[in-house]
Amino acid sequence: MELKIVPIEKPEAVNVIIGQSHFIKTVEDIHEALVTSVPGIRFGLAFCEASGACLVRWSGTDPDLITMAQKNALAVGAGHAFFVFLGEGYYPINVLKAIQAVPEVCRIFCATANPLQVIVAETEQGRGILGVIDGSSPKGIEDEEGIAWRKGFLRRIGYKA
Repeated sequence: MELKIVPIEKPEAVNVIIGQSHFIKTVEDIHEALVTSVPGIRFGLAFCEASGACLVRWSGTDPDLITMAQKNALAVGAGHAFFVFLGEGYYPINVLKAIQAVPEVCRIFCATANPLQVIVAETEQGRGILGVIDGSSPKGIEDEEGIAWRKGFLRRIGYKA
């Protein structure tokens, strides 16, 4: 077995959701979950087929995000992994539960705009995602100023009254 670190290539403002599913129908079902959750959503979706032709299957509403999803899916190359790249101004918090409710979805590895690395194991059979490195390590413990900033930020962006 060989371990690899695969960086996810994306602009800073783009959020990505990486998960694992079990059936080719995933592409259509995640597409439907996204467009019915947020009207007008911009996204690219790619799914690594794990049997048959073993192609990167794809869908989406934005050509650049579709290309981003395809390239990153191919780079990771793990069977049944899916990648959803959301356009600027669209966030995982608005679609994550809908994606998790898709019957084929087994797990979500991450939902983030942070710099991201995928830890991949490769054997003679293929590749699998072991986990992700999402952003940076903590630099300390939140103090009262940090609490005030966090609460203010959530209210400023409209997530708390």
